[in-house]
Amino acid sequence: TLENINHRFDHTSHSSLSINQFKMKLSIATLAAVVATASAFAPSPAFKSSSTELMAKSESSRLEFMQQSVAAMSAFALFPSNANAAKYGSVGRGSPEVLDPKSAIVDDEIMASQPVQDAFAAVKTYKSAVVNMKAALDKNNQADIGASVRKDLDLVKLRADLNTLNTAFDEDTQRGTDRLVRLIFQDVNELETANRQKEGVTRSEKRLAIMYGKLEKLNKAFSDYLAFV
Repeated sequence: TLENINHRFDHTSHSSLSINQFKMKLSIATLAAVVATASAFAPSPAFKSSSTELMAKSESSRLEFMQQSVAAMSAFALFPSNANAAKYGSVGRGSPEVLDPKSAIVDDEIMASQPVQDAFAAVKTYKSAVVNMKAALDKNNQADIGASVRKDLDLVKLRADLNTLNTAFDEDTQRGTDRLVRLIFQDVNELETANRQKEGVTRSEKRLAIMYGKLEKLNKAFSDYLAFV
């Protein structure tokens, strides 16, 4: 009947409405749960602030550490310790590589060997040659001492003799003698260069002063080297 049909329609409509309302409530509840979960994992403003401050402090500490390290390294390079900055004579020049000859350690057995004794005698001869060159200039400031430099201070033989004599020293002592050897080679080369003069051209006072300076430095360097023996 029409009444029964209407009753069924009303019941169906009521059921559909109830289902739709349930679905809507379920969707709202699900959305609320998702929002709550996201909020739980999202960093709070206080956490963000704390994290930012921590990173800033970390960067600041790192920068301070680097600045202090650079300052310490610079201080070490500019102000060597007294133990490493021993000086003696004009040749020492305060270099940390130069040691006091009084602290030299010499191996007596090696020193007494014939090769080392020959080298020792040769180094004395080199020193005497330098003195003779200076005497030649004192006698004639235009004297050509180039031949004497090449013969009496032959770099190949000079190197061999100094290296042989060096074997009698311990490693710490060799730090000082090695420094002197480098200075000797440098001054010999510069002396020969300063001696060169064009034929017929008078040697100037400036060039003569350079030659005298090199001879004086060589004489001092050989004396300081022999002081280690």
